[in-house]
Amino acid sequence: MPLQHGTQGTEGNMRGPADDPADDHSERLRLSLNPFFGEADPTGGMTSAPATHRLPDGPMPPSTAYQLVHDELMLDGNSRLNLATFVTTWMERQAGVLMAECRDKNVIDKDEYPRTAELERRCVTMLADLWNAPDPSTAVGCSTTGSSEACMLAGLALKRRWSMKNRDRYPGSARPNLVMGVNVQVCWEKFCNFWEVEARLVPMEGDRFHLDPGAAADLCDENTIGVVAVLGSTFDGSYEPVAELCSTLDALQERTGWDIPVHVDGASGAMVAPFLDEDLVWDFRLPRVSSINTSGHKYGLVYPGVGWALWRTPAELPDELVFRVNYLGGEMPTFALNFSRPGAQVVAQYYTFMRLGRDGYRAVQQTARDVARGLADEIGAMEDFRLLTHGNELPVFAFTTAPHVKNFDVFDVSRRLREHGWLMPAYTFPANREDLSVLRVVCRNGFSADLAAMLLADLRLLLPELRRQPHPLDRDKSRATAFHH
Repeated sequence: MPLQHGTQGTEGNMRGPADDPADDHSERLRLSLNPFFGEADPTGGMTSAPATHRLPDGPMPPSTAYQLVHDELMLDGNSRLNLATFVTTWMERQAGVLMAECRDKNVIDKDEYPRTAELERRCVTMLADLWNAPDPSTAVGCSTTGSSEACMLAGLALKRRWSMKNRDRYPGSARPNLVMGVNVQVCWEKFCNFWEVEARLVPMEGDRFHLDPGAAADLCDENTIGVVAVLGSTFDGSYEPVAELCSTLDALQERTGWDIPVHVDGASGAMVAPFLDEDLVWDFRLPRVSSINTSGHKYGLVYPGVGWALWRTPAELPDELVFRVNYLGGEMPTFALNFSRPGAQVVAQYYTFMRLGRDGYRAVQQTARDVARGLADEIGAMEDFRLLTHGNELPVFAFTTAPHVKNFDVFDVSRRLREHGWLMPAYTFPANREDLSVLRVVCRNGFSADLAAMLLADLRLLLPELRRQPHPLDRDKSRATAFHH
């Protein structure tokens, strides 16, 4: 609908009956008002139920809509008491303000938001330096929605590099495979499924709950696109031996000629080890480490969701995977699985890097590890439990019931702690340790020694009741497991 006051003819202003200036003024006022600006139907909240299956017929006041959604969300668990998640649940107010200011910026639109793009570039360079890339200024990388997307991109790069080296027989009878421990995060199984790569999994054995370098090498062949090493297993918080794995693959190359790269899934550990385990060699100092990912929204200390994927040199990321498109007026190189993502988390990551620096990160991660180790020691001293890990790598530890405990199991403990507000995951380990069920505690920034003491008090309060049970309450472990990660 035209917004001009009228039409101009050769003989002056020519208006018909529909061109009444009063009507035109009213229409322009209607079009000037954003429907979100004013309250509508102020009594609707007294009689209307929240919509659940179809859009409501009309609007409601913003205060009513807010209260309906707010009240329903009260039934969620308290994120600060969630001992299952690795995701950051606390940030400073200033970080929240910055994120609010940037939540409407699409970080993919680098031409439209050049300063946000510059902050992303700075974060990549800082991480490349932190992970000892040969030349941080030339290392390539990108932000992602989290480690899952970062792993997908790293896996794609590994597969494409393998296929480029084997163009004479790919995609014929050869089928690419990826070697990893059975303890990897589910995103790696998704990658193999989505991109038709055979997943070769190293099982757990005895008290080894992650990848064994020798067993991994035994699964490799000329069609192996890479080996994934996890710096901080989600099952128990332990680091996998990246340097030993690289050494084993070096020896394999000498025997067979197979040059197999390593990707380090450092979702959590890549933001812990550089500050607390500086002598641990796991990163780009190892020439065989081709790429690394991390979750900025885990021990990177940023609200979800942001992840990072980096390659040691431009040669590790095939240029044909990087799209350069003319979008909204400029050429934009991008490597991502989506084309719309808020810039808020990238800005928050840069803020946190600036805010803390190396010394600040070291202090935060050391506090988390100290809380984890102290809590693990207290639980390990209880006669009802047996520690599997101690929180001395990731600030994470796992424990199970002692062999003599028959009245309750880890699922009972998890269920009863939930009554006190604590979300502590109980789950069964994968092959070959399906016989082992454990509880896991993730200590993050904001989980203080005071909160740890409250958790211990509640656990001690529950134990007498659990000991009086005749047997574990739910024998179907698949139904009893409340957490699947």
